[in-house]
Parts: sequence; C-alpha cells; structure tokens
Amino acid sequence: MGLNLAQKIIKEHLVSGEMVAGKEISIKIDQTLTQDSTGTMAYLQFEAMGIPRVKTKKSVAYIDHNTLQAGFENADDHKYIQTVAAKHGVYFSRPGNGICHQVHLERFGVPGMTLLGSDSHTPTGGGIGMLAIGAGGLDVAVAMGGGPYYLMMPKVCKVVLKGSLKPWVAAKDIILEVLRLLTVKGGVGKVIEYGGDGIKTLTVPERATITNMGAELGATTSIFPSDEITLEFLKAQGREQDWVELKPDEDAQYDEVVEINLDELEPLAAQPHSPDNIASVKEIGKIKVDQVAIGSCTNSSFMDMMKVARILKGKTINPDVSLVIAPGSKQVLTMLAENGALADMVAAGARILESACGPCIGMGQAPASDAVSLRTFNRNFEGRSGTPSAKVYLVSPEVAAVGAITGVLTDPRELGEAPVVEMPKSFLINDNMVVAPAPEGVEVEVARGPNIKPFPVNKALSDEVAGKALIKVGDNITTDHIMPSNAKLLPFRSNVPYLAEFCLTPCDAEFPKRAKENGGGFIIGGSNYGQGSSREHAALAPLQLGVKGVIAKSFARIHMANLINSGILPMTFVNEGDYDAIDMGDELVLQNARQQIKSGSELTIKNKTKNKEIKVAVALSGRQADMILAGGLLNYTREQNV
Repeated sequence: MGLNLAQKIIKEHLVSGEMVAGKEISIKIDQTLTQDSTGTMAYLQFEAMGIPRVKTKKSVAYIDHNTLQAGFENADDHKYIQTVAAKHGVYFSRPGNGICHQVHLERFGVPGMTLLGSDSHTPTGGGIGMLAIGAGGLDVAVAMGGGPYYLMMPKVCKVVLKGSLKPWVAAKDIILEVLRLLTVKGGVGKVIEYGGDGIKTLTVPERATITNMGAELGATTSIFPSDEITLEFLKAQGREQDWVELKPDEDAQYDEVVEINLDELEPLAAQPHSPDNIASVKEIGKIKVDQVAIGSCTNSSFMDMMKVARILKGKTINPDVSLVIAPGSKQVLTMLAENGALADMVAAGARILESACGPCIGMGQAPASDAVSLRTFNRNFEGRSGTPSAKVYLVSPEVAAVGAITGVLTDPRELGEAPVVEMPKSFLINDNMVVAPAPEGVEVEVARGPNIKPFPVNKALSDEVAGKALIKVGDNITTDHIMPSNAKLLPFRSNVPYLAEFCLTPCDAEFPKRAKENGGGFIIGGSNYGQGSSREHAALAPLQLGVKGVIAKSFARIHMANLINSGILPMTFVNEGDYDAIDMGDELVLQNARQQIKSGSELTIKNKTKNKEIKVAVALSGRQADMILAGGLLNYTREQNV
C-alpha cells in the first residue's frame, strides 16, 4: 500500500509511535517559528528549561502582531525577544520585515521539512510542501530544545481539485468552498492534502492562501505536493537549492476524498460570524460596505497586491468606504513601491499600513458601529475586529477591491475583464531585516521589561478535584472568547495575571471575579470548544484563575493540547445530553482522580448539587496522562530530567 504525501513526511520524521490514525506519535521538528504575541511566553518557557541553544535546523522569531506601540509594553517585549533570540541561537525578523507566514514562505520554508509554529496559521508552509503545524508556545519551546512534537496520528483527507478557475474567481474561493463542504469542525484530527490536475494551475502564493485558511477547518495541517511550480517559486526567491520533489505514491490511500471542480466555482464570501458561513457574493447581494481591509497572512502576497493595484488603478475609492491595505512583507512592499503599484493604490485613496498582521488580530482599524467590513482575512468571529457590532465578511482580494470602489458588495464578474498577474521570474531579495543570532559562546544580556511577569505553573493533580461550574457556554467558543485578543490586551501577553482579569469576559463579564471568589472550578462548554488561535494564554489565564478542568462536548485540537500542557483536565461528555445536567453554580467533584486517570479513558464526575453521576471521557495517551498527573508539561519535563 502506497503512502500519501503527509504520511511520507511523517514517516521520515517519526520518533515514536505507530502511524495509525488516532494513536499518539512524535515527530522530529526541523524548523520553528514564533511571533511576538505568543513568542514572549514561548521564550520564557524555553529559558525555564535551562537549554543553552536551540537544536533545530532553523528557528525564527518574528515581530508582526504587537506592532502598535501605544505604550512601552510592546517595545519591551520586542527587545526581550530580540535579545533572548540572539542568546539562544534564534534568527530575529525585525518589526517591518513582515508577517511571519508570508516571510517564512518567501525566505525560509523548505519542502519536506517539518515546521512547528506558535501560531495557528503556521500551515501556510504547506503551500510549498512542508508539514507545517500550529501549536502552543510550550510545545514550540520543547521543539526548540530538541524534543519531539507529540500529536495524534491524523487521518488524511484528499481534496481533489479539477479544472481551472474562471476569471475573477480566486484561491480564496477554493478554501471558502472547502469550508462550506467540511465546516469549521470538519478538519479536526485530519491533514488536508491537495491533489488533482487543478493544482497545476495554482501558484505557490495561491496554494499558501488555501493551506493558511485550512486552520479554520480545525485541521492538523494542509499540504500541497512540491512540484515544478514549487521549484519555480523557490528559483524566483533565489532558493533553488532548497527544492525537492515530493508527491504521494500512485497507489496512496486516503481516509476521505472530496472533489471540487474549479470551473464551477464563483466568488464566495464567509458571512458573519463564522468562516464556514459561506454564500456566493451574488447570492448575498449588494449590501452597503463601510470598510475594506486587504492583507493578513492569507492574502498579502505580491500577486494578491498586484491584482488589487490593477483593479484600483485610475479609480477612486467610494466616499463612504475606508480602504486599508497591508502588504505581507518588506519584499512585497518594496516591489510594489518600485513598480508603481503602490502609487496606484495611494492615488485611489487607499491607506497603506505597515507589513504586519494589524487589523486581522484586532490591532487597529476597528470598523464603525454596526459597520459592514469586507476583509481578505481568515477569521470573522464576533468582535474580533475590535467592534462587537461590526459585520465582517471574508472575501478574496478581488472582491474586496471591487467593493471598495463600488461601495457595495459586488460580484466582480460584473466589471468585465479580470486582471491577470504573472508570477515574477525573480523577487527582490534583501534579508537585511533578519538578524542572525550571536555566535555560540558569546555573552548576551537578555532585556526584561517590567511588564514581563512569571507565568503560572500548575501543581500535581490532587486525589480529589472539586469546584463549582463557574460558567456554561455554547458551541464554537473561540480562543478570542476565552482570552480576548485586541489592541488593549495584546500588549499584556507576557503578563498573565493581568490578562486573567479578562478571561471569558466576552461570554460573562463576571467570570474572573467568580473564579477567584470560588478558588477556581470548572468550565462547561459545547462542541468545538477552543477553536481558533494557538494562543496558550487561553489555557494559562484559566490556570491563573484556578480552573481545574473543562467539560465540553468536544475540543479544538490545539486548545486541548494547551490545556493538557497546563495540567488542566480536558473532559468530554460520554453522553452529550449530560451537558444539560450541569448548571452554572453546581458543585462538581472528581474523586480518586489520580487513580481514575491512571485506570482509563472514562471518568465519573459527581454533580453534588443535583446528586447525579456524569460519565466523562479523557482522550489522553499514556504520556499525556502522566503530564496531567504531574500538573502539566513543564513539571513532567522536569521529572523526566531528574
């Protein structure tokens, strides 16, 4: 039986376990990336391990999230990351060099290598044939220290792309169609592997748009083969030597196959407030648009920007629309400046933002009250834009640019001939904003600002785990709900005690106060609890407040791993109907907890208030069970090294 592409890379990097779907494996990590929103914590955790130098082939620290410097906090974190990176062997991408995923694709990604990043959109690297996975900062810290990355062996879903896209239909529409078919839960426990004759019509930046937004499926990662199109991209980046051909075996097996005919696709949009709430632009109709934002790690490539510039050239932005554009990297921005495309954007009335995440992460450009915002981003969760009442639609750059001109959501096919942009034969290469680490043995003093506080570390699991149900929430609660990420809170990513005061406040403003008054307790959740970002702060903030466990119908992959890393029990209802048997304020107790964890995957929780026993499952490997018993990954790692 032949291997598919994902299995080939996993087999090449397998450290332990069997390649059987659902069983725990560990793989060697070749590269890591961090960004400043999650990176400070990752490097604090790396320092706590006492390992002097990273052991990966390449690790890169990017500054791209917290670039709005309204106070000293972000600048202090940047200085900390730069100095700790220099000390421990990590390359440092300075503010202004670009969004981590865009820059890594351009300058560092290598087909066939494994990449672990402390950002959920790390799978962007699958656009050049990497096995690129998003994870919590602690998992990335362990990988930097030379430890393997543990995960459940994923199933592999093949998405067969047939034919070619029609004019005005974009790569963004392909991933929106996949989301329509599979939903935000449809990729959990799976790798999405793309194949079929249609992939030959897609450039690497287009492939990267698709793999980037695979994170919204809940997938472990997404991947394309490394072929002559990959080689063409790497040649243009001056990195031909990094290319290797990678493709599945002819008789490769897949757990699931989905077919999409590209010829039949039309411009699509994800409607508020979920990336899988998909409809055609034509079907939605000509709703009034107040803001357009173009950029993010999904759609900020040179080719995306050139299409936008061609559409805007000689036009004027509708007077009722605010248009902001953020090129994805210094490379992209410089090339736009040199060829005149940037001038076309500015002349049309666009406001040019720095090459950073910006509005996508809620860092500025919040829309007006009740505004409709067209965004080329990857998430449109309620309030993520910074305006709770805003209605955010996720669209392609083409749809966004046309909407900025017309002032209404418009099917771009109405405009006649579509812009055609060719892949450059060579990109402008200037890596002067990447700082190499200090040579080994050179002393570097690490700068620590006053906002950098110690992070919480759990204690070993008690025999009795008891507490109140502190909050009860519904389905698809995101990490934005659990630990809000906006321009006011992002500067405090290295200050968990402060952040904890805002934990779950979008769901219940009294949650932090209630958790502290009760000495912690339990969170009750619906299905797909913790979808969205890789931010481990969504586990660290509850830990700071004394949360002992989360009982949900189901969990998103990365958040569940982060809970385990923090020593917080992630439990699922054996009978989903028992979700209704717990109300906020109920007294819950897990007796003989240590023995129950050791004994198996099914536990019994007693609801003392209702005098009812509830069966819950804990899908833990033997290693994860030991981590929970130890009180988290850091304690477990220390015990293993004693």
